[in-house]
Amino acid sequence: MDAINLLVSKNIRRIRQEKDLSLDELSKLSRVSKSMLAQIERGSGNPSLSTLWKIANGMMVPFNTLVAQPRSPYEIVRLSEIDPITEENTNLKNYVVFPGDESQRFSIYYLEVQPGYGWESEMHMRGTIEFITVFSGELHLSIDKDVFLLKKGESIKFNADTPHSYHNVSQESLIFHNILFNP
Repeated sequence: MDAINLLVSKNIRRIRQEKDLSLDELSKLSRVSKSMLAQIERGSGNPSLSTLWKIANGMMVPFNTLVAQPRSPYEIVRLSEIDPITEENTNLKNYVVFPGDESQRFSIYYLEVQPGYGWESEMHMRGTIEFITVFSGELHLSIDKDVFLLKKGESIKFNADTPHSYHNVSQESLIFHNILFNP
């Protein structure tokens, strides 16, 4: 059996079960015979591209979910292996620890800001919420017309679809986590 057929068979079976669909129901939704679906799920069928498209459309999932490699239940991220995003002339390093994607509505960042530096953030998409926890230094956070001073061990949650800015007002590096939740 080809590796791709085995991968497709496992993905179709998993998605069908997650959607609580019987083979009969998927057959009606996809216009692919129940016997063909059973063969594909056993890994003994060799589905054509058009058949896979019918199955994806019938289950209302993107085509790439049928051929996606399984994700590990664990993901270890090492800061030393991430190239940070830097802001010109700000002495800021933004490490994207866990980027968001279509299946995950949040992203996690680790930020380092040198003393006296900061930046003005663009307003985020409507409904975006930020969660910040400071680990060292002092964060001067302006949100619209409100100002907050956060120190080590303090956290804040706010709607990020309004103007806001971050500045390190301490004499040491400001280090904080920023979690963005996107609606």
